[in-house]
Amino acid sequence: MADQLAAGVLSAHGGGARTPVLDELAADGCVFDAAYCASPLCAPSRASLLTGRLPSETGVFDNAAPLPPDVLTVTHVLRSAGYRTALAGKMHFVGPDQLHGFEERLTTDVYPADFEWTPDWTLGPDERPDWYHNMQSLRDSGIRDAAMQTDYDDEVSFRAARYLRDLRRGNERRPFFLAVSFTAPHDPWQVRGRHWELYEDADIGAPAVPAIARSDADPYSLRLRDAYLADREPLTTQEAETARRAYLASVSEVDERTGALLDVLAANGMDEQTVVVFTSDHGEMLGERGLWYKMSFFEGSARVPLIVRGPGIEARRVRGPVSQLDLAATLAELAGADPSGLGGAGLGAVLAGSAGPDRPVPAEYLAEAIPAPAFMIRRGRFKYIACNGDPEQLYDLDSDPLELENLAAQTGHAATLAEFRREAGERWDAGAIAARVLESQRRRRLVSAALATGAHTPWDHQPALDASTEFVRGAAAANPRPQDLRPGGGLPG
Repeated sequence: MADQLAAGVLSAHGGGARTPVLDELAADGCVFDAAYCASPLCAPSRASLLTGRLPSETGVFDNAAPLPPDVLTVTHVLRSAGYRTALAGKMHFVGPDQLHGFEERLTTDVYPADFEWTPDWTLGPDERPDWYHNMQSLRDSGIRDAAMQTDYDDEVSFRAARYLRDLRRGNERRPFFLAVSFTAPHDPWQVRGRHWELYEDADIGAPAVPAIARSDADPYSLRLRDAYLADREPLTTQEAETARRAYLASVSEVDERTGALLDVLAANGMDEQTVVVFTSDHGEMLGERGLWYKMSFFEGSARVPLIVRGPGIEARRVRGPVSQLDLAATLAELAGADPSGLGGAGLGAVLAGSAGPDRPVPAEYLAEAIPAPAFMIRRGRFKYIACNGDPEQLYDLDSDPLELENLAAQTGHAATLAEFRREAGERWDAGAIAARVLESQRRRRLVSAALATGAHTPWDHQPALDASTEFVRGAAAANPRPQDLRPGGGLPG
C-alpha cells in the first residue's frame, strides 16, 4: 500500500511515472481502471478500507478520529479464520487501540495517534490551524539522502522482508496476511538521487489543467486552495516542476520497494500461492486545476490504483467503477473467510473473470478545510459531487475525463442530476452527519487539552523488540541448526 499515490500517474494507467514492477504486476493481474477511495484523506480512507464502511459509519471523520475497537475489520475476520495477521508501516490508527485485529505491528506509525490534528468547523473562513498543510512542504521537494519519509520506509521495507523470510524458516503453519504500508509518495517529496535521476530526460511539463481562475473555480476547490495557501503563497513555475518531478521519483521509490518484497516472496517459494494486492489510500492533485494534496473528489485525488494478482485471478482490466469499500469483503472471500460482518460487497467473482460490478460508488469527506459534509457518487460514466449548498457538480467522465464541463446546470442533464440528488438524499442525512462531526470535534478538542496537562501517556505504537531472544543466546545455542533460528537469528524461546 502506498500513501497519496494517484492512479493516473502510473504507466499502467497511461501516466508518466516509471514503475516497471507495477507494470509487470498489472500485466499479470486484474487491474481496476476506476477504483475510488471512500474518503480522500489518510485515516478515514484506511478505516473504510479495513471495514468496508464509510467514515460516517466508522466515526473516523478525519486524521485525528479513532476507530472504535469493537468495529469489525477484515483483520479481525482473517485472524478468526486462522490467519496470522501483521502490519508493517502506516495505517494511521488514532487512539489506544493500535492493532484493530492485527496480531502484531512490526513498526510504529509515521503519524501521531493522538487528537492533536482535530479539525474545527467552527473556525471562520480566514482562520486555520497551525498543523495544517501549506505550500512549504512542496517547496521542500528535491534530492535528500536522509529524510523522514525515506527513513521510515527503509524500516518498513526491512521489517516486512524479514517477516516474510521468518515465515519460511520458522515453524509457523498458519496462512498469513501481511499489510505493508509505505508513507511514500506522501509529501514532502524528498527523494534519493537514484530515483530523481530516473527523470533526468523526462518532460515533466505543466499540469494538463492549469490553475482555474478564482472567478471560475467551484467553492469547494477554493476552500481547499485557501486552506493550504495555494493562491496566497503560489509556487513558481520551477518550484512546481521540481515538486512534480520529485513526486514521480517518490512513486518510483515505491515501485522499487514493492519489487524487493515480491523478490523475497519468490526467493522463499511463496509467490505462486500468495495473493498480492497493490493500492493507495487516496491520490494527489499535483497542481492540476491549481489544487495540490488530496481532499478533493476530482480524479487525481479520489481515484486510486487497485491491482490484484494471485492464484485463480484472471489477468484483465475492469473498466467500470469500483470502491475500496469492497476490498475488505474481497480479501475475506479470497481467504475463504466469512465476510458477512463487513461492509461492502466482495469482488471475488470479478477477479475470477465475471463482468464488472454495476453499482454506485459513494465517497465522503468530513474533515478539514470545509464547513460541512461533502459527498460523491460515481455511477457508470457520471460523477456527482455535493457539499453544503454549493452548486452541485456533475461530470461525464467518458466524454470529459479532465472534469472541465459541469453538466449540473444544463437542462439536457436535469433528469440525471435529479436521480443523483435523490440517491444522495436517501443515502445521507447531511444535517445529522454534520451534527455528529461537530460534536466529535468538540469532544476531542476537550479531551486533547486534558491529556496534554500533567503526565503524558502516549498512544503511539511501540514495537516489541526483545534482544534476549534474537541472534545467538544461551547455552543451548552453542550449535544451532539453521532451520531453528528464529526472527533475527535466535533460537525459539
